[in-house]
Amino acid sequence: MPAIPDDSCSIARSLGVLGDRWTFLILRDAIEGFTRFQEFQWSLGVATSVLTSRLSALVEHGVLTKVDYQEPGRRRRSEYLLTDAGRELFVVIAGLQQWGDRHLPYEPGASMRRVDERTGEGVRVGFIDEGGAEVPPERVQLRSTSTYPAQRLEARRRAHAA
Repeated sequence: MPAIPDDSCSIARSLGVLGDRWTFLILRDAIEGFTRFQEFQWSLGVATSVLTSRLSALVEHGVLTKVDYQEPGRRRRSEYLLTDAGRELFVVIAGLQQWGDRHLPYEPGASMRRVDERTGEGVRVGFIDEGGAEVPPERVQLRSTSTYPAQRLEARRRAHAA
């Protein structure tokens, strides 16, 4: 049986841009304030070719923007700044951090906490309804829309019938 096309799937399209470890670690660093190629390379220890490729892809897809700068007496260089789309990924990165802290804990304890800058109180990632109230994950349901592929509906029907 052929694979079901993923064009309509937001998750598949997102993973087409974000789907590897280095990309998520670059995003983590960008969220922490890293902007320059050398900073990312120092932090990650990644090969120059890999870093160049991932940064280019993030710029191409509008997650980062590349801005030139020049320090006095030095050659022109670029820095990479989060776009609105990149800043929106903070919740994704925080969700991964939250999941890792819970299910793959670091024995000495979490290395970072998510806190409200005004109160210092801890915050967590969750589902929020249109009125602003938190909804427990067990009450969140995925419902297909009219654009959901018929092949996937059939695959879901078969999976649930088994």
